[in-house]
Amino acid sequence: MNEAGLSQHLGTALAAMSGWELVAVVLGVAYLLLAVRENLWCWYAAFAGTAISLYLFWQVGLVMESALQVYYLVMAVYGWWQWQQSRGGARDEAGQRPISRWNLRQHAVAIAAVLAISAVSGSLLATYTDAAMPYLDSFTTWGAVLTTWMVARKVLENWIYWLVIDAASIYLYIDRELYLFSALFAVYLVIVVAGFWQWLHHYRATAS
Repeated sequence: MNEAGLSQHLGTALAAMSGWELVAVVLGVAYLLLAVRENLWCWYAAFAGTAISLYLFWQVGLVMESALQVYYLVMAVYGWWQWQQSRGGARDEAGQRPISRWNLRQHAVAIAAVLAISAVSGSLLATYTDAAMPYLDSFTTWGAVLTTWMVARKVLENWIYWLVIDAASIYLYIDRELYLFSALFAVYLVIVVAGFWQWLHHYRATAS
């Protein structure tokens, strides 16, 4: 597709976007920007945006995407609970859960688990459905499940995981000609890089 065709496709996609879709996109960006700043309100944005997405996906019959949104709703509540001030446990200067890091063994186990379950679900999708790019689709889905949990636990490396997952998602969306989503995830990549450096700076400042 040439540049003119791509611009026309994006324009058509934007015109077709409902008001609720736009709200969900704005809340998704707000969630990331607030998460970069370790602002507890990121989980309110995540919950509201996810609730809207759940409704929209269910309306168009995307059952698996709807199920994933239910998980995101649960994780929004869990993340809020983990980040907020509470009795006991380590807290940072703002009274929230401090940023932590995983060791190499934890990363190896996490990555191996995502690859293994992605291979299984990808194989099942390839065998029993006509799903497009089943292995990549499985990888981005299960990777997002893990990485969302890492955000809730304030694991620094979640941003690196998101970098890989979002980049893979861009390729997936372009292949499916979902250019609006691919453009949105390109914006996410920029925010993710900024998020990593912001969290790393805060981690080093509090660890010293």
